[in-house]
This record gives sequence, structure tokens and C-alpha cells, in this order.
Amino acid sequence: MNPYLAPGLILVLLLTVAIGAYGLRFARTTSDFLVASRSVSPSWNAAAISGEYLSAASFLGVAGLVLRYGVDVLWYPVGFAAGYLALLLFVAAPLRRSGAFTLPDFCQVRLRSRPLRRLATAFVLFIGCLYLLPQLQGAGLTFSTLTGGSYAWGALVVSVVVTANVAFGGMRAITFVQAFQYWLKLTALAVPMIFLILQWQSDGRPQVTPPAGAVFPAATTVVVEQDAVLNGVRPVEAGEMLHFAAGDPVPTVSTVDAEFGDQWLLPGKTGLFATYSLILATFLGTMGLPHVLVRFYTNPDGASARRTTLVVLALVGLFYLLPTLYGVLGRIYTPQLLMTGNTDAVVLLLPEAALGGGHLGRLLGALVTAGALAAFLSTSSGLLTSVAGVIFTDVLRSGRSGSIRDFRLATVLAALVPTTLALYVSDMDVSRVVGLAFAVAASSFCPLLVLGIWWRGLTDAGAIAGLVTGGGAAMAAVLVTVLGPPLPSSFAEFVGQPAAWTVPLAFLVMVGVSLLTGRRVPPDVGAKMLRLHAPESLRT
Repeated sequence: MNPYLAPGLILVLLLTVAIGAYGLRFARTTSDFLVASRSVSPSWNAAAISGEYLSAASFLGVAGLVLRYGVDVLWYPVGFAAGYLALLLFVAAPLRRSGAFTLPDFCQVRLRSRPLRRLATAFVLFIGCLYLLPQLQGAGLTFSTLTGGSYAWGALVVSVVVTANVAFGGMRAITFVQAFQYWLKLTALAVPMIFLILQWQSDGRPQVTPPAGAVFPAATTVVVEQDAVLNGVRPVEAGEMLHFAAGDPVPTVSTVDAEFGDQWLLPGKTGLFATYSLILATFLGTMGLPHVLVRFYTNPDGASARRTTLVVLALVGLFYLLPTLYGVLGRIYTPQLLMTGNTDAVVLLLPEAALGGGHLGRLLGALVTAGALAAFLSTSSGLLTSVAGVIFTDVLRSGRSGSIRDFRLATVLAALVPTTLALYVSDMDVSRVVGLAFAVAASSFCPLLVLGIWWRGLTDAGAIAGLVTGGGAAMAAVLVTVLGPPLPSSFAEFVGQPAAWTVPLAFLVMVGVSLLTGRRVPPDVGAKMLRLHAPESLRT
């Protein structure tokens, strides 16, 4: 076991708690806990948004998908980053000017509808829990992969630390924590990558997809995860140990879906429908994620929110260059993951696999693991804060004048469901689960925000109908994908990547029903639109 691992993880946990305790000194009111009293500067907020946005799917999942599927999955990092461009153009500044504390608050401000507010609350809770699940799942995976310990312990430790940080410090405290964790995550990937590229150069620049097929770079032992067939001819049983010498070809495993040879380099294997669906989900889903949107309420004004988004684009784009490189080099130095299917672990295992088990490889391995822990902590903190805020204002009905004790109770309630689910769901691709959360967000809050901000004719009936049809269809697709039985291949693509049909459906229904119920347009819509779009200096 890596001797630097435990000290590194403990140090990250202690720093997280210490920075959260420092932020607690400034958290005295309910507004501090919900939106940091709307006083966070663009630079701090951009780092904090980047810290919470770059989740387990970004830190582990993107590299694992690139390792397994190649060029086809580059839409994930592109879409995750480009989503902030849509957010910058359509949502950031007007949303901040609305004066809302949460997404259900925005619904109430814009359309004055209690049923719509309750429906929006249900969607925030669903998206938040769905997004929290892979963060805790990634923590359990990291703990079990690197220590051999229980998956459940890793998920529980992260859940307890995050719940305590949010409950005692709220938005004010986690702003400092998330800003620190962004720079830690960037450092944890960038520094090892410098040494990995130098090692690749020193090894003679081995090909990622050699003509003769992938080979093991060193003697490797692989434990078979489940009954399977190697290369289509040799049956193996779960638990069987396979030994390979350096230079041996990497066999294909019937139970692991992965691309080999030139297929890894070719785009378009997943089909146009799945590709466009992924693009829609990631490009438009960002503007519907509750934990991202709630951070724009913390800016002083609309102009600050727009500047924050511009900085986030740069920070997130810089980060996403790195997981892709880990996935590429993983094809050379950790091909055994293509046999076990545990490709999400490539970021954690690559430094020692490429640089050896000496002090350098172990130190860099511990650094990467510390960055992974920061990813789980920062994203979980943002998600928990946004979900707790909605439970505080709409489930416990404490309102903006409720007590801090009520917020802490809401935080504990928000953590219970995803923590319990994480203990029983441990075998799904992290990025796949996050992609489904993006599909639900793109099919529900994206149409609501875009039409609510830019179209005077939206009615509460239209918004409710669009959320129920588009968002409800996406939620049903997610539940079938996660909990249902395997589907036929053609139908599986339609359900597994639903955004291509659920997003247009939501927009069409919202517009159509609003046109049919035009008499329900709020009488003060002109004043509301002025508030959303006029700079603060013109309204004071």
C-alpha cells in the first residue's frame, strides 16, 4: 500500500474542515447560509463554481470513458465546458437580478404559482440526489481501489464530512472550501501529467493503438471480476487470477464493453441520435443544475454574475484538457483496466503504473488521490447546499426568515437519501449517471429558465405542463436506465440518452400550452421582465 496515501487524504480532510471552520466565522444569518449574503466577488465565485462543478464524473469518469471508448466520448468534456457559454448568454445575469434564493423561488417571482413552485421543488430534489449519488459512489470506488477497504466506508466518510461542513457553515463556508478545492484538483492532475509525459517520451513514445494490438507494459496479474470469455474462445470464472508477462497482448473480455485498435480513434460509433442527445444534455443541462445556479445568487449584481461565468469558462476549459490525457496514456500503461471494466480508476492508478512504485510514483499517486477526494467533497458540498436550501424554504417551509437550526436539519435530511442509495449502487459508470442528471436538468429547468427570462408569454400552466412532460419523461428514462432490466439495443439508446427528444418536447409543450392559456400571463409581466433585464444602475 502507498505510505503517502493516508497522510494525503487526512490532510485534505483536515484542510477542508479548517477552511470551513474559518468560513463559519462569517456565517451568522440565514442569508449567509443560503446565498452568502450576495457578497461573493467574481474571482472567488468562479473558482468556487469550478470547484463544485468539476465532480467525480470530471475527475475520474471522463478519463475512464476516454480509456474505454476513445474519441467518441470527447463530447463529454466539450459539453461540460461549453454549457457555461449557454449559461453566460441566456441565464446568468437575469437570474441574479431576479432576487431569488432558489430555483423554486424564481418560479414564484416570475409566475406567482404555488403548484409550479412545488413541482420545481420536486425536480430540484430529484436532480440533486441523482447528482450526489455518483459523487459518493466515486468516493467509495477510490477508497476500495487504493486501500482494499470497504466501498461503503469511503462513501460514508465523504458524506459525513460534507454534511458537517454545510450544516455548520452553509454557503458562506463552502465558498472558501470549493475555491481551494478547484486549485487542488487542477494541481493534482497537472503536476503528475508533466512527469507522465516525460516518462512517455523516455519510453520512446509508445503508440496508443499499435497495429498489433495493445500489450501489457510490465508483468501484470488480473483478477477476473465475473464469468466471461477471453478473445471469444477461452472461458474464465469470477475470481480467477490471470498472469501476463511484459509484451503479452491484452485480450478482449466478453463482459467488458470497450473499443480496440483503430475503432478507438474513430468517431461516430455510437450513432447520430446518441451523439446529438449527449450534446443537448451537456450543453443545455448546465443551466438547469440547481447547485450551479444557486451560486449565481451569491454575486452582488447581474454584471458580476456575467463576469463570473466568463472566468468559469476559462477555468473549466483548462481543467478538461487533463482527464483526456489520462485516458489516452491509460491505454499504454494500465491496459488491465480494459479487462476488469474498472476504467474509472485510471486516474488513480496511472502515476504508479507509469512511473513505478518508487517514491516519485507513490507521491504523485497520493496527490492524484487527494485531488479525487477534493472532487467528491467540493461537488457534494454544492449539491447538498442547493438541496438543503430548497428543503429549508419549501419542505420545512421555514422561508427566508427561518432559523439556522432549521437549515441544519434540512442539510441532514438532504444527505440521507443519496447516502443510502450510494451504499447499494456501486457498479455504474460515474459519467453515465451524471449524464442522466444533465438530461433531466436540460429537459426541465433549461426550458423554464430560457422561456421565463426571454418570453413574456409564458404562463404557469405552460410551465407546469412542460416540466411534467419533458422533465417527467427524462426522469422516467433515468429510472428505467438505472433500476430497470436490460432493454433491446434500439430502445436502449432511445431511453439511455433521452435529451434529443425530451428537451424539444419540453419547449414545445411549454410554448403550446402557454399560447392556449394566454389569459394566465401575470399582469405585472412587464415590470418583471424589466427587473430581469435592466442593469441595476438603471433601477436605483
